[in-house]
Amino acid sequence: MAERPLPSKEELRRFIAAAPGKVGKSEISRHFGLSSDQRSALRALLKALQEEGSAMPAGRRGLAAPGRLPEMAVVEVFGTDPDGDPIARPLGWKPAQGEMPIVYMRPERPGQPALAPGERVLARLKNAGRGRYDGTTVKRIGSAPARLLGLYEEGRIKPVDRRHKAEWEVPAGSAGGAEHGELVLAEPLPGKPMGLRPARIVERLGRMGEPRSVSLLCIHVHGIPHGMPDAALAEAEAARGAPPEGREDLRAIPLVTIDGEDARDFDDAVWAEPTSGGWRLLVAIADVAHYVRPGSALDREAWLRGNSVYFPDRVVPMLPEALSNGWCSLKPGEDRGCLFTEITIDAAGTKTGHRFGRGIMRSAARLTYEGFESGEDPAGTRGALLGAYQALQAARDRRGTLDLDLPERRVVLDPAGQVLSVEPRSRLAAHRLIEEFMVAANVCAAEELERLGQPCMYRVHDRPSDEKLEGLRSFLATFDISLPPGDRVRPADFAGVLERVRGTPEERLVNETLLRGQSQAAYAPDNIGHFGLALPRYAHFTSPIRRYADLLVHRALIRGLRLGPDGLAEEEAARFPDTGEHITATERRAAAAERDAIERYLAAYMAHRIGDVFPAHISGVTRFGLFVTVEANGAAGIVPLASLPDDRWLQDLPRHALAGQRTGLRFALGQAVEVRLAEAVPRTGGLVFHLMQGLPPPKPRGARRR
Repeated sequence: MAERPLPSKEELRRFIAAAPGKVGKSEISRHFGLSSDQRSALRALLKALQEEGSAMPAGRRGLAAPGRLPEMAVVEVFGTDPDGDPIARPLGWKPAQGEMPIVYMRPERPGQPALAPGERVLARLKNAGRGRYDGTTVKRIGSAPARLLGLYEEGRIKPVDRRHKAEWEVPAGSAGGAEHGELVLAEPLPGKPMGLRPARIVERLGRMGEPRSVSLLCIHVHGIPHGMPDAALAEAEAARGAPPEGREDLRAIPLVTIDGEDARDFDDAVWAEPTSGGWRLLVAIADVAHYVRPGSALDREAWLRGNSVYFPDRVVPMLPEALSNGWCSLKPGEDRGCLFTEITIDAAGTKTGHRFGRGIMRSAARLTYEGFESGEDPAGTRGALLGAYQALQAARDRRGTLDLDLPERRVVLDPAGQVLSVEPRSRLAAHRLIEEFMVAANVCAAEELERLGQPCMYRVHDRPSDEKLEGLRSFLATFDISLPPGDRVRPADFAGVLERVRGTPEERLVNETLLRGQSQAAYAPDNIGHFGLALPRYAHFTSPIRRYADLLVHRALIRGLRLGPDGLAEEEAARFPDTGEHITATERRAAAAERDAIERYLAAYMAHRIGDVFPAHISGVTRFGLFVTVEANGAAGIVPLASLPDDRWLQDLPRHALAGQRTGLRFALGQAVEVRLAEAVPRTGGLVFHLMQGLPPPKPRGARRR
């Protein structure tokens, strides 16, 4: 019988790529019916595939598709998922192998100690699709040297994380060229029985106090991915404008973007017109799904980041700048692909219908919140936009949403990166207008996906837990305010509480206490509604440039409405539960990093005002002291218990207060106080204050000590 011909390179590539793990020459020979005499020719063919990068070595004699991990590999733990389970990466991964896979290490046998960041294990791996693997530990190998981030001064490293107190010593020859005052990354060296622990500097990050040093520090402290892989950058650079074919032409409609003055990417545009019974709205969103396809390098990096992170001096974007500030930015006068929803509402703001489509648009104007507020109207749509907003706001008021009045802060920097001021961020009608249009579009997206029977990545917000509700009831009872019993509490009940205390001395205290009593919002494929917005279903649709959740909603709509071949893939739909947990964690990580940056900028700003006295209010009460927030700029710090007047201080948990048994002094959450700044540490963002109440007045500056 004649020998079967050798497979072509393309046939071999397809076979190796389809295999769940590694394959050897025996499996290939059996599949293609090759004889032993053809082994030599097959070996040469497989070697050629390896040389051109179409196959990678796996194990002693196996092969796998590029980027594919073998069934057994050494991995290193580098973090945890939202459930606390370890996340690992393959050891020794090279950029030539493609995008680095992520390994989710599943729990070991009960009673085994958990894997910690830096630990290395031999793991059995199971491919879970899209560069992700499930791993189980076969053998623990050891730990990689943990890295520490700090400020290098006089042969020592001072940690920048306020939770870490101990300094490290840098032996001679281990400074790596670092200079005094530089931020550095270091690895521990074998320790000494006594004295400071030694460390070796492995990376210099710039001088503390230089422009961008604060945000760079926060990026490293919080583990924010910030270096964009070459493959993702190449895909973004190769992008071109979305073709108009197959899209609805919206270019004649004067859609406008309304953003902050410093915004660089514009991913949503709005338009409205009156109808006989209400309003017709159009919300158009950048068509990111056209450029970021499932399984691409751009998609893997966007999933890993989960969202963009915003600092006062820079943005760490979810997508490369060629997309986020380029083809996915709805710049005025330029054609852009979009997904849109057309919404009709009646005069009372109740939705009467909606439809979704894929379009081509051309923004008529780029407006700022301040400009719109002052009357700018280059597209002639301001009146209709305001009319539609007022109707939507009326519907929101009827729902009774939870609208806590907690001002945000804006850090203003000079060209050298120094803090000029820290100001409350203005809250204009234009901000609320865009919010209401986006909320309306997000509700429509969730409803449409349910109608289509498609998976949806909901934005969910649970009601407060029973424990927190009981705490809130006890607190509000001190003001003779009650909440409905059991689980019958609705957002409108909290809105009523806020309205009752509006304009009273207790207003801030009640606002802050209600905020502490709420659950955190999250992403999940299982809908429990959005308590704060008083909505039964809600999804994020309006910011796919900066949030991965929105991109998934776009893909699901594209698949369900058959708007193109780049819709949601089955395997990514199957991973919605894991993805929801992951992007919830990245969102909270980003919020922590952004908050940390503002605190460090504030500490640097306040460091020049040691000894000054500020009006403030108590923003936290603990058994070891008070937290206070300065009214003028939002700087927050601690008042140590030891700095309070000598007394026996008891914590009153229901009333969020500290009470002195002998002095009769009482300090409660929200209380107005005067504080003197005692210490400011820009390196950690820490501020220490002393209360003026109950203390002798400070000596004038320059007074002689006796």
